[in-house]
Amino acid sequence: MEESSRNYLKFFRVVPLLWLTSLISSALANVVGFSEQPLSKIAIHKTTRALRESVSIRASPVVLGLQGEDTEWVTVNLVNPDPSEDDWVAVFSPANFNPSTCPPVNDEDPVSIYMFKPNKVQVCEFLQINLLKNWQSFFEVPPKLVAVSNFILFANPNAPLYPRLAQGKSWNEMTVTWTSGYNINEAVPFIEWGLKGQIQTQSPAGTLTIDQNSMCGSPARTVGWRDPGFIHTSFLINLWPNTVYIYRMGHLLSNGSYIWSKSYSFKSSPYPGQDSLQRVIIFGDMGKAERDGSNEYSDYQPGSLNTTDQLIKDLENIDIVFHIGDLSYANGYISQWDQFTSQVEPIASTVPYMVASGNHERDWPNSGSFYENTDSGGECGVVAETMFYVPAENRAKFWYSTDYGMFHFCIADSEHDWREGTEQYKFIEHCLASADRRKQPWLIFASHRVLGYSSNEWYALEGSFEEPMGRESLQKLWQKYRVDIAFYGHVHNYERICPIYQNQCVNSEKSHYSGTVNGTIHVVVGGGGCHLSEFTTAIPNWSIYRDYDFGFVKLTAFNHSSLLFEYKKSRDGKVYDSFTISREYKDVLACVHDSCEPTTLAS
Repeated sequence: MEESSRNYLKFFRVVPLLWLTSLISSALANVVGFSEQPLSKIAIHKTTRALRESVSIRASPVVLGLQGEDTEWVTVNLVNPDPSEDDWVAVFSPANFNPSTCPPVNDEDPVSIYMFKPNKVQVCEFLQINLLKNWQSFFEVPPKLVAVSNFILFANPNAPLYPRLAQGKSWNEMTVTWTSGYNINEAVPFIEWGLKGQIQTQSPAGTLTIDQNSMCGSPARTVGWRDPGFIHTSFLINLWPNTVYIYRMGHLLSNGSYIWSKSYSFKSSPYPGQDSLQRVIIFGDMGKAERDGSNEYSDYQPGSLNTTDQLIKDLENIDIVFHIGDLSYANGYISQWDQFTSQVEPIASTVPYMVASGNHERDWPNSGSFYENTDSGGECGVVAETMFYVPAENRAKFWYSTDYGMFHFCIADSEHDWREGTEQYKFIEHCLASADRRKQPWLIFASHRVLGYSSNEWYALEGSFEEPMGRESLQKLWQKYRVDIAFYGHVHNYERICPIYQNQCVNSEKSHYSGTVNGTIHVVVGGGGCHLSEFTTAIPNWSIYRDYDFGFVKLTAFNHSSLLFEYKKSRDGKVYDSFTISREYKDVLACVHDSCEPTTLAS
């Protein structure tokens, strides 16, 4: 009996412009490990042509974005009289490449009809009535191309997309980074911005791109490569503090006409030390997920959409976001960055979206990363540092400082050496020392890997309860400069540590801290969305609260003397752990162990 299925896939407007959907019989994959990009388990290079007239696949509408939409649902109609549980649908972009230019993956494999991995895939069994069952793995049989759909495209595939705000190098500067299909010889990029109802200013933008040869290895340099288009960044300067501005991205074409994005708005940063309500979100390791259910054989980042949606829901009560590493988990499949920037667009277009570098952005052998693993999939930091602006002196070295009102942030790069004597160690000390604690009483340190404390299972097995060599060099800096809270990702759970110094809790309180800053509170907040990490069964005495779930932290500074810390679960946005800090400026200055200024008896 003939089987006919209808599926709805969500498409993102990305560069290049053409999509092709294919019905492919028999996926090639092993069990998808928790640390592996699902697309890595599709051996598309072994695909052979086996078209059948009785099988058809059709995507509609053919032209998307006629009303200026950036994303749109597409209906995929599939007819197959002889269906198999191994059948799957793949989406390819671009769809019009020449397979004759594709080299063999090795001498034993023929030249594939496809050179690059698909942008997304969905098992045909998913197309039925919610049969999301045993698809953690696939069977090792060569894929066969059974049917090919029509092309679909966006009305303007080059249009400006996915603005990402970030703090500039000064408090009164905001940067806007976005993606388009226009090179500078085709159109001049700029931002039009200003106060609502007043004359708007136009600020120019710089343009960068990424080429295949800038990738360090496979899959980013081979089957995972996809042209990301052009990345533009504009600097909006001399902003008034705490002021709402509207903006839109523009491109001036050579014929004198303009291409515009839709309009957005943001609120500028408060003046450093300004006494006003200030709210900060911090999390790590979120990744992305498909709202149409595709690419989910391994449930790779099951909490990602929940975290994203909770932040969007509460966006009016958020001023700045810190995503401290492991951003998209593209792992060398470049098309996944489009999906990630699309997913976070409602957040990143409205408040500064500050990022840190993680192992899945940076690590690659012989590339200058501190760790010699292959977690970046060959990206070696290039894509992340191009897609997202950070106010670093050298974006290839992803450490930086930034101010937000009463907060001073020191963001470290755990994928480069941080130990005493290194360039980064000098930066960390300078960043911590430069905080004017009378104006900015809340001093925050953050890095991707756990350079402090964690009772994660694998750290416990190593006996260190930290990233090896993590806190040995840094704890004296945290103590000397009286860091309030240190945040980490990498471990995919939530854990709060007591105020601690040299493995000893220095305060017995759990819900309210006041008086002198005699130790730093360490927090693991790596449950942004990727698969969860197990804790050790034995709970260390310094561990106050542990949660094996997805979530994020919100800091609220009411004034110079009062800070609220809240841990919220992504599933419902409710608070599951919290504490407050109350203190005065003299408490920050007070002498504590290993943090006393020299004195003299002279008068």
